[in-house]
Amino acid sequence: MKYFIPFLLALGLFFSCREKDKYGKVVDTPTTGQITIVADESLRPIVEAEVETFNALHKNANVKVIYLPEAEAITAMLKEDSLKLAIVTRKLTMDERKYLMDKNKVRAREEDMAISGIALIVNPANPDSLLSIADLKSMLMGRIKNWKDIGAHPNNNNGIKIVFDNPNSGLIRQLRDSVAKVDSLPNTCFAVNDNRAVVDYVSKNKNALGLIGLEWISDRDDTTTHGFLNKVKIVALAGDSAHFQPYQAYLALKYYPLRRTITVINREGRTGLGTGFTAFFGSERGQRIVLKSGLVPVTMPLRILNVHKEPFKVE
Repeated sequence: MKYFIPFLLALGLFFSCREKDKYGKVVDTPTTGQITIVADESLRPIVEAEVETFNALHKNANVKVIYLPEAEAITAMLKEDSLKLAIVTRKLTMDERKYLMDKNKVRAREEDMAISGIALIVNPANPDSLLSIADLKSMLMGRIKNWKDIGAHPNNNNGIKIVFDNPNSGLIRQLRDSVAKVDSLPNTCFAVNDNRAVVDYVSKNKNALGLIGLEWISDRDDTTTHGFLNKVKIVALAGDSAHFQPYQAYLALKYYPLRRTITVINREGRTGLGTGFTAFFGSERGQRIVLKSGLVPVTMPLRILNVHKEPFKVE
């Protein structure tokens, strides 16, 4: 008992000395506390993998995630002081950086974590599984509306239905800005609720072309990935010449044309739990999660092996 009372006093002194905000609430540290962050919905699989591992390693930390379309995620992070982190696929604009400085005197830090991509999927009954960037551009501009106008299947006389996750999606923003360069999409394009809904729609409609985040089909050890791949076919895309599917090596070598970078935007004005999670994402352990997920790590080297399947010759 004589040791118990001093222990309680020391424990109370420890907690009383911890940093508190202006409301008297104990603030988080890089490995303790609780924060809520926002992330692009199309990045959910990789973000969930990183957050679950981080929380499991740090028992006194609790990182919660709100998943939104990319445009809404960035807007929420800018306007809500409680949201210190956004995981998206673009950098802030000059106006967005100025907004943060004017509002909170905060200079946002942007750190790239992984290379991903936009995957195109079709129904297994669709004979076309090879497309070019030029084909995709013509579809998004409304110039090609029928499957017979592309590929090697002139008898495929069906109208194309392009389906994606959300009008505010980072996928559509990238395709509209860098591929089609149009302000609006044709009436052959429409949005559903999320990436799962895109896969479901394509699996039930043989004329559909789906646009999803690669994260949903890149982890070949994941049961969800296997379930999706059993329902749809992945399209091979060509830039200037050969067609490539969005495999890890082709992303790393820049052969697959629809690559995108996953970026963490940190607006913390101090070294808190958001900074701790960002450091974990970029650490060796966090990057191994990226590697295992079928994406390309940014902060650690990726070793690519060229495997020859020819049998050895015995002399």
